[in-house]
Amino acid sequence: MLDYVIIGGGVVGTLIARELSKYEVSILLLEKENDIGNHATLANSAIIHSGHDPKPGSLKAQLCVRGNTMYETLAKELKIPLIFSGAFVVARDQEEVDTLDLLYQRALHNGVKEVALLDADEAQNREGNLADGVLKVLDLPTTKVTYPWEVAIAALENALLNGAQFKTNAKVTKISPVNDHFIVEINQQEEIEARYVINAAGVYADELASFVEDDLPYRITPRRGEYFVLDKKVKGFVERVLYPVPSDKGKGVLVVPQVHGNILLGPTSEFQDAKENRDNHSDHLNWIRRDSEKLAKNIPFDQIIRTFSGLRATSTYHDFYIQPAKKHPQFIHVAGIDSPGLTAAPAIAEYVVKTLLNRDQRLPKKTDFNPNRVKKKPFYESHFEEKLQLFKEDHRHGHIVCKCERVTEAEVVAAIHSPVASPTIKGIKKRVRAGSGLCQGGYCENTIVKIIARELNIPISEVDYYEKETPILWKETKVKR
Repeated sequence: MLDYVIIGGGVVGTLIARELSKYEVSILLLEKENDIGNHATLANSAIIHSGHDPKPGSLKAQLCVRGNTMYETLAKELKIPLIFSGAFVVARDQEEVDTLDLLYQRALHNGVKEVALLDADEAQNREGNLADGVLKVLDLPTTKVTYPWEVAIAALENALLNGAQFKTNAKVTKISPVNDHFIVEINQQEEIEARYVINAAGVYADELASFVEDDLPYRITPRRGEYFVLDKKVKGFVERVLYPVPSDKGKGVLVVPQVHGNILLGPTSEFQDAKENRDNHSDHLNWIRRDSEKLAKNIPFDQIIRTFSGLRATSTYHDFYIQPAKKHPQFIHVAGIDSPGLTAAPAIAEYVVKTLLNRDQRLPKKTDFNPNRVKKKPFYESHFEEKLQLFKEDHRHGHIVCKCERVTEAEVVAAIHSPVASPTIKGIKKRVRAGSGLCQGGYCENTIVKIIARELNIPISEVDYYEKETPILWKETKVKR
């Protein structure tokens, strides 16, 4: 019997796995997709928020501020990218200025450090492409930006190093409480016994919780957010995250510099019933164009290279719901983790393990826990002498597969065989950025398909784009006779 089963391989689930791996316990993380970080972790703004927005006294406020500070240690231990961008919240009329003053007081109450109010001239001097007509800004220097799915991948790699296990393509189809443990059914076939179940299933958290709760204290209503991605040639267009004054729909359309030089514009905010629909809509994208120009001028819309959308797990509880189940307290709800979920994720993991689990159990700590992840520097970032040495060790570094992102064949092969691998087109994109550049895989995708097929010894028609059974090639149309 396992000690802990964690359901959900997003940034929250993987960081909980890492936190638990500090103790002498058995851990299995289950993910229904064929890769981790496929949903909210994949499609979000990548911001590590300061904590200025959550309602004072809420769990969101507490864990957001704590999580923000934890990312600096995470970046060192897990070798995840982190830029200390800072942020401006922009007010354009007197009503928004009044709200900005309230946000300033809220930020102070929540314990946000270095927060300040700036007039228009000072803000414009610091951020040259700030939109005209701005009256006042809230300066949030502790705001940061990361690379969300690498956080999840790095956390799980480190958890595996410290004894955790994980399984993909493992959809939980039933959870049965039995005496002092649970039987977790996977894919209507396999059964696993566990003393504790931690439900970090994102938009599906309420569906899983219904297996053990008769009167569920929350419901998840997915909220879709759509984005534009600008090419990394725009790096430096803005240095900070730019927020509007928030509304009842959320933080609004943002302008966000990214760790690899791109800029995100978005998101929209639309509630929907479907938990899988992540379509883009032209009217929503036009809304992004209009609203982003209230934050920044001279936006290079001609540098847009792609659009995407993601779903946030907004709950009727209006806060993070992180509590034991009422009837079966060894089932832990980690639900309603919408914004600032990415920011709070390491603090959520700490809260679940130290406050909810370790408080009563007094878990035995490992003496040999290794907090560090080994990550190789990208080939293109290496010095000339380093590149020569890498080429001597593996001549596949001499074959540049993705010219936009300067990714070598050796790096693609390493990603295919990594401990947390997903040998799909998009899985490789998430790990080494092949296909993330201007052409969005137009030139490298066919080569990557062949490399995956070769390394897995499968026909190229069986190479998936992302999810299971999503081949991008169906059959040959040109055959030599």
